Formats: sequence, structure tokens, C-alpha cells
Amino acid sequence: MPAPTHNAAAHPPIALTSQVVPVHSLGRSERDEMWALYHRFYAGTNRALFEDDLRAKDSLLVMRDDERRIQGFSTLAVGFAEHEGRVIRYVYSGDTIVDRAHWGSQSLAFTWLRYVGEIKRERPELPLFWFLIVKGHRTYRYLPTFARTFWPTWTGPTPTATADLMARLARERFGTAYDLGSGVIRHSKSHGHLVPEFAEASDREAGRDDVRFFLAKNPGYRSGDELVCLCELASANLRPLARRIFDGATR
Repeated sequence: MPAPTHNAAAHPPIALTSQVVPVHSLGRSERDEMWALYHRFYAGTNRALFEDDLRAKDSLLVMRDDERRIQGFSTLAVGFAEHEGRVIRYVYSGDTIVDRAHWGSQSLAFTWLRYVGEIKRERPELPLFWFLIVKGHRTYRYLPTFARTFWPTWTGPTPTATADLMARLARERFGTAYDLGSGVIRHSKSHGHLVPEFAEASDREAGRDDVRFFLAKNPGYRSGDELVCLCELASANLRPLARRIFDGATR
């Protein structure tokens, strides 16, 4: 996420903590808080769609302030698939939302890296991938921030075997809504799209290679189209800070 826009001197940063919890452990008040946060960022959705998406996930990364109020979250699921004749494991990330006042916080990102490191530690012999669906350019920017190689990317075409795995995972979860030609999940009616205030890239952002690529690759993002992305979660593929956190959790 980009840095907060508030005056840090006038408003000292609030201490935030993040943890991964099972979806079934959430109480009604927590779901209400999450829905209220989600609804501030997304149009074209409703509470029923929001709850359906939660039920399709295993876990939730929740970011709270010192009064235990939810300030951000990311929905998660872990699964297995076959790739190039062997079993692989993947972490599926759905909606990721952080309240704007905390866009500069790294609490959620660091907790996510420790979480996927712990997943890798459970079955170290299996390749582990990050299966990410992206509605907005800020989320796509997590990929080059965390990883050296990921797909799709502006630096070159997606390898055929990788594209096949992406398509398999997308079809399993989204069926005919996944368009193989574009690599985009496109529902007949929006399942939630960012409100214009958060969807649009500034002139400065639009000049970045990663943002420019995302906007061209997923031109329907304003209507809720989602770009299917994949990244191997392996020490050698992570950038130095991400690698240190990931490796620390695998040991």
C-alpha cells in the first residue's frame, strides 16, 4: 500500500498488530467491522456476496489497532494441485483491504510473509505458490515488492507450464468466469469493484512499469475484473527483506 496521506507529526502512528485466524472463529461483531471497512472501498457488492467469499476461505489475516478495532484484513485459503507431474501447494489470496490511515503500515505484509513461511515449513518438499487475484494496481504492486519473478509481468511472456497452472487454479475457483485469452476473471455482474477514489492511479503511479502493465492487462478493473497472478514462494525468489521474514518462519 502507498504511504499514508495524513500528517504524521500531527497524528502519531497507531500501533497495529496482525494475526491469522480461522474464518469460523469470527464473531458477528468482527464480521460487521470487516463489512463496514470493505464497503467503504468497494461498490457493486452486498453483504451476501461478502459472506459467500468469506465462506470460501480457510483463514483471515486481521490487522487491529490498540483498541482491537479491525483496520485491515486479507482473506486466505490453502490448497493442493498438480503441476508438471508433481504435487504443489498454493496460498490463495482474495480481497486485501487496509484502512487508508494505515497504508504506510507493514504489519499486514510482514504477518503474511511469516504465515506463508509457516505453510512452507509444514511441507518443505512441496513447491509453494502464491495464487493472487487482483482488482487494483496497489495490490499488484505487492508482487514486485516481494518477489523477483512473478506472472504475468511486463518483463516477458508467462511460461506455458506456468500459464497452465494459473488457468487450472482459476477455473477450479471461478469456472467460466475465467477468460483464458486475457487471464482475467470477468463476472457477468460485478462482484465488487473499487470505488473511483481508490481505483484510479495518479499520474505518478501510472508512470510506473508495474502500474502501467496492470492497467493495460486488466482494462476492466473499474468494473471489478480481476487479474490472475502467480508467484513461487521460495527463498531464492524473494527479495531480501521478504526473504528474511519468510526464511525465519520456515526454520
